[in-house]
Amino acid sequence: MEAVAEAIDLKQMGINAKAAAAILARKSTAEKNAVIRAIADALAAESPAILEANQRDLGLAAQNGMDPIWIRDRIALERRMPGLIADVQKVADLPDPVGEILLESTLDNGLQLLKRRTPLGVLGAIYESRPNVTVDISTLALKTSNAVILRGGSDVLNSNMRLTAILQAVLARHGFPADVIQYISSSDRRHVSEMLRMYEYIDMIIPRGGNGLHTFCRENSSIPVITGGIGVCHIYVDDSALLDRVLPVLDNAKTQRPAVCNSMETLLAHEAVASALLPQVVDRLGAAGVAFHAGERAYAIVGDDERVVPASDEDFDTEWYNLTLNLKVVDGVDEAIAHIARHGTQHSDSILTETAQHAERFLNEVDSAAVYWNASTRFTDGSAMGMGAEVAISTQKLHARGPMALEELTTYKWIVKGDYTSRE
Repeated sequence: MEAVAEAIDLKQMGINAKAAAAILARKSTAEKNAVIRAIADALAAESPAILEANQRDLGLAAQNGMDPIWIRDRIALERRMPGLIADVQKVADLPDPVGEILLESTLDNGLQLLKRRTPLGVLGAIYESRPNVTVDISTLALKTSNAVILRGGSDVLNSNMRLTAILQAVLARHGFPADVIQYISSSDRRHVSEMLRMYEYIDMIIPRGGNGLHTFCRENSSIPVITGGIGVCHIYVDDSALLDRVLPVLDNAKTQRPAVCNSMETLLAHEAVASALLPQVVDRLGAAGVAFHAGERAYAIVGDDERVVPASDEDFDTEWYNLTLNLKVVDGVDEAIAHIARHGTQHSDSILTETAQHAERFLNEVDSAAVYWNASTRFTDGSAMGMGAEVAISTQKLHARGPMALEELTTYKWIVKGDYTSRE
């Protein structure tokens, strides 16, 4: 087990984070990029130690009977290390949003107005599993001149402690305060409640986890909370879709990483193609271990397959996190849009169609953070969208929506320049 602090003073962590953020605000883009590139180098050099710590977490997860799919997608780091390092390097290469002028004008009285991007200040991140999030959030915060206080889950404590130690060592070597990145080295849930009340020190809370975590944060925080990541995602196959090209997209959306929030949970099939499509879906995805919960009309088509069971109403509201897929036959695009409005979580939804009019209706009327035409929902990801990484996928509407990357970790201030100007 990595070293864990016996006593945690969250107030002092908040004080330290505020002080670190003030120092970080004086660092140039070149200085920040240099330390981020050094983090990428350190992750590569320290990979054996990181994977050793991660292996301890994997062993504990297996002992505790955790779902192997969850372990693979949410805890294991070995396959993700090359991509994680590449994402850090990408963050260094991206433009620094801090200081960007969003609006510039001169008033009749001679006052010059500038609307300029500025850091949020101190971020509080609460997340479950996914030790790569420790690196993603830390590097994005660093690039945007924000300090961050991290609280990860008990199932990846060894991994997170090792990663945090590496990040802080790199900061110190490059003359940055180590307190730019701090980690709450305890799984005691009381620290989450205390963290949510630290409004004097933390400027934004970002929870990444299940619906229970998000609800708890929204209901108990005295700090603004940006929630997201609950993904009951849909793909609607329209009557004009090219069925031979549909199957690989559906396979990718469900089986590539079934325990992530942008995985497809419900397939909606137009009634004109359902009889041809659904048996192929059951055969192809079923061979990968997918089990199916079918609505009444879908069950009439594929219900004789032992991998298919009747779906309940609750199934269509469920984020499975595993190889389970809901099937439903709909009359057309209107019913598909209505179903998503009722059961979706405003995360990611897709239409597969050759009819541009139907696609435009879907794109305009489905109120999700990411809406796709002829593409897998798996692209709702900061790295896949060219942002380097993300701190979360926001499904709310204020300030940030979709992958939260560099720009979403900034706010703005008004800069007003006068010539000893008084208001008349």
